[in-house]
Amino acid sequence: MLGNVLRAIAEQHAPAVLASSLSAEDMVLTHAIARAKLPIGIFVLDTGRLNAETLLLVNEVEKTYGLKVEIYKPRETSVAQYVTVHGRDAFYGSVELRKRCCEIRKVEPLGRALAGKRAWITGQRRGQAAGRAELPEREFDPAHGLEKFNPLAAWTETAVWDYLRLHRVPFNRLYEQGYRSIGCAPCSRPVLPTEDVRAGRWWWEQPEHKECGLHVKKELSQGSVYKKRESIHAG
Repeated sequence: MLGNVLRAIAEQHAPAVLASSLSAEDMVLTHAIARAKLPIGIFVLDTGRLNAETLLLVNEVEKTYGLKVEIYKPRETSVAQYVTVHGRDAFYGSVELRKRCCEIRKVEPLGRALAGKRAWITGQRRGQAAGRAELPEREFDPAHGLEKFNPLAAWTETAVWDYLRLHRVPFNRLYEQGYRSIGCAPCSRPVLPTEDVRAGRWWWEQPEHKECGLHVKKELSQGSVYKKRESIHAG
């Protein structure tokens, strides 16, 4: 079923890409893409603050599946300016500074990664956070002007790990240390079994703030959305 969904995306929305954070969910999608030999590109946002265990997966993916993983990094000048003005770990100080760091290290590189694409695929699930409870399997992304697919939206965390074990898919070893959601090293920590899946992300902030901006919808007028849809279809 998953392979068929991804195949339809590849056929109907080329060029399509998987935005991989190298999470358990994204490793499921990577395996499915490789298994079906689909023409779907894969990219990773190397923020410059990822754990070594996370970065090791890039080479493992390429070696295991024979796939090329594109790496997008933040602009050095933007990072340097942030560090000079605010400090390397200023994101602990306020939600605004944390979001600015995410903007520099994640959101801007994402825009470059999606340039020229017609669709992007994510590993988001409804069970990951309360804010994703209504996550659709397909949506239009007005911020980038293309279709966005969340094929694992209805999957449970158990289903993800059952798939990984069944197919012996490589995964981030930090999960074995109690992590359930992994982002940048200074912004992620292990969680207790009773805690929410994303409790370890930006743990010093309130739950309603726990998004980095990659998946936050930007409000556009209905006319603007239609214009962007038309430009995509025209292209």
